[in-house]
Amino acid sequence: MSRVEESIDVDVPVRVVYEQWASFEDFPQFMEGVEEVRQLDDRRAYWRVRIAGLLREFETEIVERAPDERVAWRTTGETVKHSGTVDFESLDTSRTRVRMVMVFQPNGLAEKAADKLGVLDRQVRGDLRRFKEFIEDHGVEGGPRPASDSA
Repeated sequence: MSRVEESIDVDVPVRVVYEQWASFEDFPQFMEGVEEVRQLDDRRAYWRVRIAGLLREFETEIVERAPDERVAWRTTGETVKHSGTVDFESLDTSRTRVRMVMVFQPNGLAEKAADKLGVLDRQVRGDLRRFKEFIEDHGVEGGPRPASDSA
């Protein structure tokens, strides 16, 4: 099993950050390789992703949900095995730390090679950077953040 752990601070209140993260179907907008996420019910989601260039389809199950604090999941099938948590820490009224931990079992030669080369680590880091940009541009309650007046 391999483990990836990354965190990032975002300039958005924890409630807004948690609510956006819980909108799984938006993940393709900021997660590289995620082509589709479809919420099946309150606890399950269908995923279609490209891992090390290979198409993978699987389902995940939410195993823990603590509003404004944590979301934890695991895959339910045999082909893709991973689990993880995303923790949300309020730094102040307008800033949040997002911390992601994923544990996964690489499957096949391409995924094992990608794991050895740190591809998933870089992908998670990039996904969090893109999430930061996405949430800071779109995640303010009441709509997009207004443009700056500085010229």
